[in-house]
Amino acid sequence: MPLVPPYIESLRPYEAGRTIESVRKQYGLARIAKLASNENPLGASPKAVEAMGRTLAGLNLYPNGGLELREVLAQQFDLKVENVIAGSGSEGIMSNIIRAFLCDEDEVLTTEAAFIGFQVLARSRGIKYRTVPYLDWHYDLPALAAAINENTKIIYLANPNNPTGTIFTKHQFDEFYKHVPERVLIILDEAYFEYAKDNPRYPDSMHYRYDNVITLRTFSKAYGLAGARIGYGFAHEELIRNLLKVKLPFEPSTPAQAAGVAALADKEFLHRSLELNARGLRLLAAGLADMGLTVVPSEANFIMTVLSSEQEAFRIFEELLSQGVVVRPLKAFGLPNCLRISTGTDEDNSLALHAFRRSYAASIGARGAG
Repeated sequence: MPLVPPYIESLRPYEAGRTIESVRKQYGLARIAKLASNENPLGASPKAVEAMGRTLAGLNLYPNGGLELREVLAQQFDLKVENVIAGSGSEGIMSNIIRAFLCDEDEVLTTEAAFIGFQVLARSRGIKYRTVPYLDWHYDLPALAAAINENTKIIYLANPNNPTGTIFTKHQFDEFYKHVPERVLIILDEAYFEYAKDNPRYPDSMHYRYDNVITLRTFSKAYGLAGARIGYGFAHEELIRNLLKVKLPFEPSTPAQAAGVAALADKEFLHRSLELNARGLRLLAAGLADMGLTVVPSEANFIMTVLSSEQEAFRIFEELLSQGVVVRPLKAFGLPNCLRISTGTDEDNSLALHAFRRSYAASIGARGAG
């Protein structure tokens, strides 16, 4: 009997984007623009950093399981504490959903090339993982609705979606929801919610208090707390009650919880983050389109561009690295001919466009020579 189940043996571990130090060491460059991991280029919320510092004297004490953050979120969103869960990033809660609700005969349904973190978590359970193709780089909600069968237990929807940056609208979600049985759980992953929330077409899931919808959000992006690992979720109290049974009892950590509570109150930092991101999206989208590249319209903090082939995508990725610009190749997601570029500081974005012009021109030359 094998030590490791076949469905675990066949998985590949999640591979994060290249670090600044690894690129600096490889190429000997002084200036690196890390635009691979959808991180906040402004750093972390100063109020969050200060709040974390105040907790350090109590690190000998166990955390309270996120209760303080749950209470703050419940008050902010007019919910009961029983409707809220906190965890180590939204992925930590996602892992608990997989553990709590999936049985051996259940199936998961989502789009092709979904967020790689969800792909790994869902496949690690050894259940059937079913997908439908994108429709013009958007979720094809009618096709997903048509694909629901008697074994479908979880439908995963990311809005905005990673890695495409696209959204589905209020009307599209309403139409889709009519076809979803009550026994099916919908995970609405809103990790990039803050960037899209002001779009009137965006369906803020807090206006959809459905018993079978679990909303996930994070402090990793707009609040700049990716290194703290703090996220939260909203759902019917029965779903939360069962999630609390399987989550690690002292998750999240005390400093992470303090950071999350303080970040929610730091409206000025959030405003600056959203303004910088909006400038970055405009600059990158226009600059890449001017080069003749295919740019997918984004409501998140990154842009996805579609190249002619996997070889061209890899060639440009390597060329960009050599110029100190780190972007994310999307082969692991299931999109080998695509690159994802996070927004950075104004300087980072300009550096990235300059490097892209040189890299894409070199790629066209190599294509012609071939």
